[in-house]
Amino acid sequence: MVLLRTKKTSRIFCRGPIRVIGGDFKGRRLLSPRWNGLRPTSDRLRGTLFNVLNNRIKDAVFLDGFSGTGAIGIEAISRGAATVVFIERDPRATALIEENLDRCSVTKQGTVVHGSFPEILDEDHEINGFDVVVLDPPYECAESGIGAILSAVAARVLSGGCVVLERPRKSRTANVEALNHQRRITSGRSVLDFYGK
Repeated sequence: MVLLRTKKTSRIFCRGPIRVIGGDFKGRRLLSPRWNGLRPTSDRLRGTLFNVLNNRIKDAVFLDGFSGTGAIGIEAISRGAATVVFIERDPRATALIEENLDRCSVTKQGTVVHGSFPEILDEDHEINGFDVVVLDPPYECAESGIGAILSAVAARVLSGGCVVLERPRKSRTANVEALNHQRRITSGRSVLDFYGK
């Protein structure tokens, strides 16, 4: 997969296939967006993420926030997660996630929710009790917005759970009272911040 940035805009689109990189569906191709503006997590960064999470995934209740193509949540199912909730505000992307779940025959393990952070967590009280949360908000999202998102998510994470935030490399680590920052990993233009509950 190649990510391209246009000269006249900061919008990013992906060219090339998105594949599941580990677990039961390793090598399975997922559908890519047919429109500009979606920034799928690269295979390399996804590999780093799941190498670190490793033993946390088996039988986990997993939240894939700002889901995009659904690749992260489907990767979690492939590696043994019990169930995944996908939250995405773009209706085109929610339809794409549903198609990708169908391609992998795991529609019963995935719940796709259309909505925006952090509002959706205030509106839907059934979105609760997660072992692992992975958030990949737009890179242009303001730091104040990131703090509000992390605070809202922290209330829905089980004790001992983990929250991972993907951000641009130059971003500062967000500190939230309810979460303990544990680790930061840099890969290319991105960073992964790992938090514990």
